[in-house]
Amino acid sequence: MNVRLVSISAAIALAAVCVYADTTALIPVPQEMSLTGGTCPKNALVRYERNSSLPEEGYELVVGEDCVIIRASGKAGEFYGRVTLDQIKAGAKNGLIPCLSIKDAPRFRWRGILLDESRHFFGKEAVKRLLGQMAKYKFNRFHWHLTDDQGWRIDVPGYPELIKYGAVRSQSVKRNEKATKGGQEDAGKLNGEKYGPYFYTEEDLKEIIAYAAARHIQVVPEIDLPGHLYAALAAYPEYACFPENLARRDPRLVWGVERDVLCAGNDDAIKFVDGVLDYVCRVFPGDVVHIGGDEVRRDRWKECPKCQSRIKKERLGGEDGLQAWITSHCYGFLASRGKRTIGWDGYIAGKVPAAAIGMSSHAVKDDAGLKQFAPAEYAKRGHDLVMCPSSLCYLDHGQGLREDPCFYIGHTMPLSKCYSFDPCAGIPENLRQHILGGQGNNWTEYTWSVSELEWKMWPRSFALAEVLWTYPDPARRDFAEFSARAAEHRRRMIANHINCAPLK
Repeated sequence: MNVRLVSISAAIALAAVCVYADTTALIPVPQEMSLTGGTCPKNALVRYERNSSLPEEGYELVVGEDCVIIRASGKAGEFYGRVTLDQIKAGAKNGLIPCLSIKDAPRFRWRGILLDESRHFFGKEAVKRLLGQMAKYKFNRFHWHLTDDQGWRIDVPGYPELIKYGAVRSQSVKRNEKATKGGQEDAGKLNGEKYGPYFYTEEDLKEIIAYAAARHIQVVPEIDLPGHLYAALAAYPEYACFPENLARRDPRLVWGVERDVLCAGNDDAIKFVDGVLDYVCRVFPGDVVHIGGDEVRRDRWKECPKCQSRIKKERLGGEDGLQAWITSHCYGFLASRGKRTIGWDGYIAGKVPAAAIGMSSHAVKDDAGLKQFAPAEYAKRGHDLVMCPSSLCYLDHGQGLREDPCFYIGHTMPLSKCYSFDPCAGIPENLRQHILGGQGNNWTEYTWSVSELEWKMWPRSFALAEVLWTYPDPARRDFAEFSARAAEHRRRMIANHINCAPLK
């Protein structure tokens, strides 16, 4: 019986009637799988063969009675074949695994997880632990949110103040409190405790990048600009429109959106951005750099003589044009170093190069009140897109559990909702080549520990992993069948001391 994508349930049903049900509880489920009869010793010889006709990340796995063969066109396919084999071995009974044949390749080439370390910092070992778990489920992009209003987390040569002032804040929001305004109404919600300095050295970055690369994960650094840059402006107030607003030289202490942003009319501020991006390009070998671009409030730009002068000189038509100008500048700078630019929806709302990649949360307006377009409109303009709608992919949203020790923000997003995620929803067939894939986002305003991070991430990331690799037909997905496999993987995670929430 050959089991294809359209008959995933049949594959699991077949597995369930034999003693190897745990062995074939695979996540993500392969595109094609058949049980061929017989068994093989768990520790049988594994032979690797090259097959140039297979896709870059694709593989074939054949378990015979006395050996295992993994065929791939390169190292990535070999790695994913081994990941599948490791999952099969994890469920082995009496040292035996079933003979089977698998042919597999990912539907999407961007299968990502975001970690925000600006709001709360977890450190090198925690990041490596996360990367190790991502690799077991065939995620291949680690989107690392390293800078924001509340903290700057990389040590950039030539800019020592970034660490002295940007990597530490005088206090933070108390655990399980919501504070976003920054005014007197939030004063009682702060804990009075110094946070930091927390940051990564170049050696730390290279160690993590190498650790990820060994698991075929590309690290995508994010330097959020021209908004969400308050921690950097606390370090270098002269790059803000009104430096006197940052006299305390302290990053933003609460969450939410800051009014003070980069002065886009200041040539020295633009040189600062170039200097930071130049360092990022040198350290991070991947082909994509994320520049944020979201929630850029226009208040200061409207009042700033330098910004108004830039708008007039460049004939930008207004503040929206000014953001498009700085986006285009960063795009050109990164392109000169062989990098593609990616950013949140709003950064491609204006007139920017079509080759700039968008990351879509599907919001009609962002938290700064700025209009955003539907993903299909961006695709129509020629932009490639990574999909991460907040209602389906934001792991800081509640899980809908009967008992939950964690604190959340936003909508309820249970496991079943994650499993309903369709990266191509609302995209016409002729534009779907622009959908690179999607990702789950770990925003950490309300995540204080690694244990909480893992609880929020798993098991919902099981669902995202399967959607992005296998892409089962949304109309034919069997959540009950998926849940049975997810329950087995949850048991394995807990056995390996990974904190994984209940399925419901």
